[in-house]
Amino acid sequence: FICIYPAYLNNKKTIAEGRRIPINKAVENPTATEIQDVCSAVGLNVFLEKNKMYSREWNRDVQYRGRVRVQLKQEDGSLCLVQFPSRKSVMLYAAEMIPKLKTRTQKTGGGDQTLQQGE
Repeated sequence: FICIYPAYLNNKKTIAEGRRIPINKAVENPTATEIQDVCSAVGLNVFLEKNKMYSREWNRDVQYRGRVRVQLKQEDGSLCLVQFPSRKSVMLYAAEMIPKLKTRTQKTGGGDQTLQQGE
């Protein structure tokens, strides 16, 4: 199992603050639940630990809490899913899919619908 903290995918963080992927691929303030959702949707074995904190995270808000454990390899050493050979591949996939989540698209879409109804 590997650990993924939301800070690894957060475009508001610098590399010194814990971001692990390029800023142009990172997501704005991802949560551990969102990472869990996209990873389990693709078929990875995922486990959410809500009360864990990233060591470099100075903000103790609930929003920044949690970490996701993802199983990359079986016990015999073979990969669980061929498209995810490494920790980085899982992080890049999660960062790519989180903006497409319904919870994210509905927040922005909700504002647009009220504008259209007003017209």
